[in-house]
Amino acid sequence: MGDAVDEKVRKYEEFLNERLKRDLQKVLTAREAVYADIADYLLLKSTIEQLQIAELPKGELRTKVDLGCNFYVQAKVQNPKRVFVAVGFGFFVECTLDEAVDLIDKRVSLLNKNCEKLTEDSAKIKANIRVVLEGLGELQFGQRKEAE
Repeated sequence: MGDAVDEKVRKYEEFLNERLKRDLQKVLTAREAVYADIADYLLLKSTIEQLQIAELPKGELRTKVDLGCNFYVQAKVQNPKRVFVAVGFGFFVECTLDEAVDLIDKRVSLLNKNCEKLTEDSAKIKANIRVVLEGLGELQFGQRKEAE
């Protein structure tokens, strides 16, 4: 009888470590990626709002662009009243500053809903982990009781 209990305990531990903990890690990693996207969009929105407030003298904007690895070059934007916004899958949309703010608000709202779903998923996985741990505890406690 002890061997059967040991086998059940091993299977539960394997399920816990191989399945549930891995699934939880995937969900938490995905949620962190969505939070990073939200932060990027909010930074873009802030920049666009600053462009709307700023009075550009000749209608052009001088800025520095990061080419990667903190290597910056100077750039001149001829028409800062229109911007390109990444909408996903490598696609960009050209729009006015007001349209860009509206687009960003919609995208952030969608990403927040995605975060809520990922948070719910992580809570379900954590609950499943707790149930499996309680089952393991009962199995091991029962095994100890039989040994006495």
